[in-house]
Amino acid sequence: MLDLTYETPKPKVIAGAKHDWELVIGMEVHAQVTSNAKLFSAASTKFGAEPNNNVSFVDAAMPGMLPTINEFCVEQAVRTGLGLKAEINLMSAFDRKNYFYPDLPQGYQISQLYHPIVGEGEVLVEMGDGSARLVRVERIHLEQDAGKSIHDMDPNMSFVDLNRTGVALMEIVSRPDIRGPEEAAAYLAKLRQIMRYLGTCNGDMQSGAMRADVNVSICRPGDYEKYQATQDFSHLGTRCEIKNMNSMRFIQQAIDVEARRQIAIVEAGGAVEQETRLYDPDKNETRSMRSKEEAHDYRYFPDPDLLPLEIEQAWVDDIAANLPELPDAKKARFIADFNLSDYDASVLTADLDSAGYFEAVAKGRDGKMAANWVINELFGRLKKEDHDITQSPVSPAQLGAIIDLIASDAISGKIAKDLFEIVYTEGGDPAEIVEARGMKQVTDTGAIETAVDEIIAANPEQVAKAKENPKLAGWFVGQVMKATGGKANPKVVNQLVAAKLAG
Repeated sequence: MLDLTYETPKPKVIAGAKHDWELVIGMEVHAQVTSNAKLFSAASTKFGAEPNNNVSFVDAAMPGMLPTINEFCVEQAVRTGLGLKAEINLMSAFDRKNYFYPDLPQGYQISQLYHPIVGEGEVLVEMGDGSARLVRVERIHLEQDAGKSIHDMDPNMSFVDLNRTGVALMEIVSRPDIRGPEEAAAYLAKLRQIMRYLGTCNGDMQSGAMRADVNVSICRPGDYEKYQATQDFSHLGTRCEIKNMNSMRFIQQAIDVEARRQIAIVEAGGAVEQETRLYDPDKNETRSMRSKEEAHDYRYFPDPDLLPLEIEQAWVDDIAANLPELPDAKKARFIADFNLSDYDASVLTADLDSAGYFEAVAKGRDGKMAANWVINELFGRLKKEDHDITQSPVSPAQLGAIIDLIASDAISGKIAKDLFEIVYTEGGDPAEIVEARGMKQVTDTGAIETAVDEIIAANPEQVAKAKENPKLAGWFVGQVMKATGGKANPKVVNQLVAAKLAG
């Protein structure tokens, strides 16, 4: 549930020519189930295969071919529901949704309308400014994907690739709880993060493994609160659906431009028509695709080839008992165990690979120091080279060894950065590199004192200024560090300079 330490973000307000308006947004997210086989056939789901290679007789709707449910896809849907703190329905059923697409060989889609496998859940969406909103999930249902029509390979013909046909999708339907473009993107990002942690969807929007239909409407300030109190949708404006969005940035742009389109219509005395629209990022506009269908337009009826799906509570309990640690729990643990800030914990738990890397580095070490090195030095360098943590040339053991050398005063922070650069570009054991290249920190007080005395003796004018303004002592520290090649222990240098200047 929503942590009471968070503030609820304010809704996005758009000033119209006559009134202020607020946004109301609901999302239907289509997430491809991570599975080697399709929902109702054994055909491969591998992305990037040659066109029409991953197609079974069932996918191609050959006469007499019957669907057979893939138990693992059901398990993945249950796992996702549990990760969203949702109700799992022990009885669900599949329906036929009838419509014509050239890349839908059956002429209908097997989906779940009346009895979805997952009921109501919730997603805590953090905005990064200390605010968060609890977005309610209405349902998750399983359905099969359609194929892909290709229109740009020939000027006179379209081609159909059925590789995607029959791939299992989870449609995650939210309540209209999202109040702005940034929240919509944050909600989608949080869903993707949770499913990646669970291993139920890879969240790759570029390949179409995750895409969203975004429902946008407008209302006057105060009307949303009336809807919340009564659950009466008449307090909200007519919604329009923006179809098949697969970019966080485009989703935000589309919501903003669609809201402004609706405001202009209503303030001119018109009425918004409920319809499905497409977003054109080149023109930054939405355009009508078709009037919005209702459920009865698809002539849903129970699929006669599939029995109702009944699962046992013991099976659900076993899945629940083996769920991995989810993002919110991991973040809270990192804050508690490693004394991290909310921001640092958020960065480190953004994905499983980053969290695992950090935890390996931080084990048995100072958590804050480990976080600083992972976030600032490693992540910063990887981002500059457009790499992710899985491509890091520095292993957790190597970075941990660098931190150990700092903690033991074997090297200074400045030398550590030089050492990190060597390990990043050349590899090797940090301790051996320090020994072989003479990078050890000078801790001999006598040697450091000699260097301090020489710098002070050579700069009498600066000494006089420093005695009048103690802040100028830092100049002497810098000169000593420079004279010793950065190898002098900075703590000892500071102490000796302060003592000499005070004497």
